[in-house]
Amino acid sequence: MESIIKEEKLTRCALVAINTRYDDESDIEASFDELERLVETAGGEAVFRLLQNKSTPDVRTYIGQGKVKELSDLCQANEIELVIFDTELSPSQIRNLEDEIEADVRVIDRSMLILDIFALHATSGEGKLQVELAQLRYTIPRLMGKGTELSRLGGGIGTRGPGESKLETDRRHLMRRISALEAQLKEMDFNRATQRKAREKSGICKVAIAGYTNAGKSTLLNYLTGAGILAEDKLFATLDPTTRKFTLPDNTEILLTDTVGFIRNLPHHLIRAFRSTLDEVKYADVIMILVDTSDPRCDEQLEVTQKLLFDLDAANKPILYVYNKCDMAAPGFMGASSRIPTASVAYISAKTGVGINEMLETLSALCNGGKTKEIFVIPFSDQGQVNALYKYATVHDVQYGDEHVVVCATVDKETKGRMQKYLKRRSEDEETEE
Repeated sequence: MESIIKEEKLTRCALVAINTRYDDESDIEASFDELERLVETAGGEAVFRLLQNKSTPDVRTYIGQGKVKELSDLCQANEIELVIFDTELSPSQIRNLEDEIEADVRVIDRSMLILDIFALHATSGEGKLQVELAQLRYTIPRLMGKGTELSRLGGGIGTRGPGESKLETDRRHLMRRISALEAQLKEMDFNRATQRKAREKSGICKVAIAGYTNAGKSTLLNYLTGAGILAEDKLFATLDPTTRKFTLPDNTEILLTDTVGFIRNLPHHLIRAFRSTLDEVKYADVIMILVDTSDPRCDEQLEVTQKLLFDLDAANKPILYVYNKCDMAAPGFMGASSRIPTASVAYISAKTGVGINEMLETLSALCNGGKTKEIFVIPFSDQGQVNALYKYATVHDVQYGDEHVVVCATVDKETKGRMQKYLKRRSEDEETEE
């Protein structure tokens, strides 16, 4: 297998972007760099970059007739097979570009490239269904005008994936397929929700490891739990979420979940298709945001992550900011932003283990978050309060006496306050022992 990969010919790609009067040049360069890394992940090599300075995109070709001629000459001179635009193109723009570039090239956009990488890395049944659904949703409005592209199966970047063979069928069949996929995913989502309720009843704190793609999330999970999941220096190396049980230094058991990485300009149809997977972040009790300190633009990547957490309604949860790869920190890295509480920051290397112990101590404080184990003595006349404890706390033991129910439960401050009248007072000896 290793020799086959080495001998496989890389797809020669050209990267194209536009610079309007509203764009910052450094942002364009950073987006180009990210696009190049996406190309490498997909199995290609970026031969050259082409930037067009234009106040507004051209309706027909996005970059204008003169730039298309320049692009055509460069493609012929460099034997380019694939042209990738760092934006989302319309179906007519793709068709016009392929017609006017005087070389045998295919034209795809950023969304198509990301979909291709997702198809490459999806391993679970649910992941493959999600990729196919995203591909079909993206393809439906692009069926018109693609000519012979839909009459054959392709090979290489932008053509593979679970939904590939479905692109040969008509729109009505695709819509039926989308409905079937949505039904299957809905059933899987129901099963996931059932598992989530079981976890909630267990009272184990759920911790989601989130962050920009390639920040080291899988490496951290592997280091802590020996999960053995793929951890490569590539974008979107992990697509399917992995959950493992882990015991913190204070003997608190938690569930750690590795999630799909975030990226700037993540297409909305991808967020929609992977909603159930991303819900692992939404329903977590604590979120660990990993930041890649070896990347000079780690602050901007953190902003992208925070924005996506806000979109997922997960921004108000307890958050531990973990600055990873500190052994390879980029020149000029100054540490966490002043707007991030110092108590919620850790500096580590998930590869070498540096700083992990300090990180786990901070994580323990967040997971326990003021919760305490208490004993409640509830009279039979107030049996409804037992149900309230099952709902709002973690019940460890229930004993029925002649007149009372004695419940041992771990509760937060709010629940403890509401149940104050039933709280068993500890003797001085017990408190001393504690």
